[in-house]
Amino acid sequence: MTELVEEAVVSKTAARWWRDAVIYQVYVRSFADGNGDGVGDLLGVRSRLRYLAELGVDAIWLTPFFTSPMADFGYDVADYRDVDPIFGSLADAKALLDDAHRHGLKVIVDVVPNHTSDRHEWFVAALAAGPGSPERDRYIFREGRGAHGELPPNDWESIFGGPAWTRLPDGQWYLHLFAPEQPDLNWEHQEVHDEFADILRFWLDLGVDGFRIDVAHGMVKAEGLPDVGHTDQVKMIGADIVPFFDQDGVHEIHRTWRRILDSYEGERIGVAEAWAPSPQRLANYVRPDELHQAFNFHFLNTPWDAAGFRDVITVSMETVSLVGAPSTWVLSNHDVKRHVTRYGDGELGLRRARAATLLMLALPGSAYLYQGEELGLPEVLDLPEEYLQDPQRLRDPDSGRDGCRVPMPWTATEEPPFGFAPPGIYESWLPVPPAWRGLSVETQLRDTASTLSLYRAALRIRREHPGLGDGEIRWLESPAGTLAFARDGGFACLINMTPDWVEMERPAGRAGLLLASADPMVSGDLIRLAPDSTTWWALNNV
Repeated sequence: MTELVEEAVVSKTAARWWRDAVIYQVYVRSFADGNGDGVGDLLGVRSRLRYLAELGVDAIWLTPFFTSPMADFGYDVADYRDVDPIFGSLADAKALLDDAHRHGLKVIVDVVPNHTSDRHEWFVAALAAGPGSPERDRYIFREGRGAHGELPPNDWESIFGGPAWTRLPDGQWYLHLFAPEQPDLNWEHQEVHDEFADILRFWLDLGVDGFRIDVAHGMVKAEGLPDVGHTDQVKMIGADIVPFFDQDGVHEIHRTWRRILDSYEGERIGVAEAWAPSPQRLANYVRPDELHQAFNFHFLNTPWDAAGFRDVITVSMETVSLVGAPSTWVLSNHDVKRHVTRYGDGELGLRRARAATLLMLALPGSAYLYQGEELGLPEVLDLPEEYLQDPQRLRDPDSGRDGCRVPMPWTATEEPPFGFAPPGIYESWLPVPPAWRGLSVETQLRDTASTLSLYRAALRIRREHPGLGDGEIRWLESPAGTLAFARDGGFACLINMTPDWVEMERPAGRAGLLLASADPMVSGDLIRLAPDSTTWWALNNV
């Protein structure tokens, strides 16, 4: 009977892997180049799976590798069931899935349902068929306003800048909330629903463990496509409900997709990239019959301030608990400046980034790591102009995302790109700074005090300690500018977010130091925390 109970517990834990998984985002173009053309690919990812397994993550999320003209680096998909030759082949994708599973890693892939590429066969057919045709019903075409239809159908603005409409020679306009090469699909059309259901099944049958859903809040637009009524609409996203995002109708789509995911063995999951105006609205995406997780951008956007972090952690956990979902935590991704730079850059930014990592990994729920953050990589702010390709720069030259997408440094060779490409290849699609030689994986693996060593130790402890993973927290008394909380199972986390040494009492009872982002000073029952640091403690009185 005991053996049966233990087997049941193991089975339940395996089935609910996503509730406290650490998921590593692989930006495929910049992770590892396997064929020597200067661009990362699936072969390169396969070559580094052992590194990811030894790092201690549970799953990897791959950014789009589907057939694409690359107007937005793969988020403009021309064929959802094939691999772009830049990244390899469908056989490479299958081999990567199989190898990842052999290493004990789950694999999540992107799906982009809000828009396609303008080279997708549907859009090509729509252009050829002309106004009023069934082919145009798959997208959002409208007549213009003004005496001769010369004005856009409404005042919506593109996320990448300028109007969200482009006019065709035949006079009609089509909607694109992102680049003109990314026409929005019409999710009122049943054929669109059927197509994406089939796309999900295609990749699930191939073996993927889930999907990260790009712009999960964007497929449904307000009825009648009403004006927003003001400019600078991008600033409202995530702060207010706008007619083109976070409409209630998206949830029925996600319910349908959840039923598809649940029809497969192995707890296949859906993760929403959803910008919602409040944690309460965000929780709607992870109700029991919808998706499993939603990115917590409220946590990512919190400034370096103890009160702010406590508030967002408390509200995030309270709201998702109402629908029985886990919280998610993320500090960086391929769309924002790396958090080393956001937190102050240089030595200060790195110190805070290390502290924030231990804070994040001590929280209940699932954590997302962005490739290279385990090396303490900063944002590259001085890329040569000729390399800058991000379409988001059309809106604001300072908002480009190229700086967080610079390739990973793997080896301590004399010249860049430091093992990103095979030996003898010295060019990469974005140049790697010479200073990154000292931040390479090879260099940091030799240094027990490196940021990589800190991540590896933290992920090992998180996996092994009974007080970490899914669950709750209990806030403890602590001085101003600090945070302290305990977890069930004998674990406590202390954070000093001030620029000064701060004295705190040890957590109740005897406590032993597990890990620190910067070494504390301990004297009896008093702990002096270094500026901008986090420590983990094992409570042996539990």
